[in-house]
Amino acid sequence: MKKIEAIIKPFKMDDVREALADIDINGMTVSEVKGFGRQKGHTELYRGAEYMVDFLPKVKIELVVKDEDVERCIEAIMSTAQTGKIGDGKIFVMPVERVIRIRTGEEDDEAV
Repeated sequence: MKKIEAIIKPFKMDDVREALADIDINGMTVSEVKGFGRQKGHTELYRGAEYMVDFLPKVKIELVVKDEDVERCIEAIMSTAQTGKIGDGKIFVMPVERVIRIRTGEEDDEAV
């Protein structure tokens, strides 16, 4: 099993969720986060004063999927989250040693 974490632009969240649902990936955790990479923030005007916004709003999606579903998930996220502009985000893939469903005690593939 693998854990996929994707950091994407907030307005792409619904498209990504639908793309994942289309390939039968339904369970995910979504968090509103802030951060920056090469984008390095931007300046905004507030009440006549200009100020630097260092951390930009993003959405973090976390999924745990079977090994055979990883590439399809990455493809679905990439094809829907990509705008071609700086700040589109990143995808991280990590191994998962064990998963336990609290309600039933099911483990690993059965718990995913």
